[in-house]
Amino acid sequence: MPLGLRRKMKKKSKEAAQLVKVEQAGASGSSLPDPPVPRRKLVFHTQLAHGSATGRVEDFSSIQELYAKIAEVFEISASEILFCTLNTPKVDMERLLGSQIGLEDFIFAHVKGIQKEVSVHKSEDSLGLTITDNGTGYAFIKRIKDGSLIDSVKTVCVGDHIESINGEDVVGWRHYDVAKKLKELKKDEPFTLKLIEPKKAFGKLEPRSKAGKSSAGKISTGRETLRLRSKGPATVEEMPSEAKSKAIGKIDDLLELYMGIRDIDLATTMFEAGKDKGNPDEFAVALDETLGDFAFPDEFLFDVWGAIGDVKRE
Repeated sequence: MPLGLRRKMKKKSKEAAQLVKVEQAGASGSSLPDPPVPRRKLVFHTQLAHGSATGRVEDFSSIQELYAKIAEVFEISASEILFCTLNTPKVDMERLLGSQIGLEDFIFAHVKGIQKEVSVHKSEDSLGLTITDNGTGYAFIKRIKDGSLIDSVKTVCVGDHIESINGEDVVGWRHYDVAKKLKELKKDEPFTLKLIEPKKAFGKLEPRSKAGKSSAGKISTGRETLRLRSKGPATVEEMPSEAKSKAIGKIDDLLELYMGIRDIDLATTMFEAGKDKGNPDEFAVALDETLGDFAFPDEFLFDVWGAIGDVKRE
């Protein structure tokens, strides 16, 4: 037999033997590695809140990346975006986009409008403001308490971005730092705020029906959200339980009461830090490790622990 033919026959025999081994392994209960699961392609539809055509955004893992994608779609600078709301073009702080987006949510981006300067005489200790931020360096007014000092200043509105306080630029500050600065203003003295309000609509919004069917909606169970993170990839997660959502809402209310801010992400972090702890001391230690820079008062921590305990008892 020619040498070349003998080599080919040996090679075929070896391949046949390997194939038999694979078949035997399958029969004995062993299995080959599963093929990789294809990554979901999540697509969200978006408009500018004051009116625009409908665009599509995808492949983002953080608020910064989302704003950059929206800016690219509408050919604007990402720095023009003040905040986003979900499923409404109105300045509705109850529908403010945070770190989670439902897979069927429609995103409305609110961009910079008119700049205004307001002088206020601080005749009371509390201004009646609640501050939040967009996660990219813009703090803005989330709530104005009825009957408060600021409520009487009609040029100051919910949704206004606080650009400076008494001439000091606060762009890039976190909301709790801005709230602290406002709280420290001296009583019975005037102060000045530079504000930027969201751009108002001057025409009719394009109907949402023109967006078509979202591919995100096709894969959503209605109970899933996209969780955005400052570090690492975004993940699809189940919506929190009713009891957990209730506790996080209570903690957010306490943040407003004690610190003058609302921050559902911070409230969630505090809940996660305390849910597995056995007593208030363990919770305080855990919170100090993750959020030590805040220096929360003991009374506040006790109330937060109570809100977490309510969930444990249910």
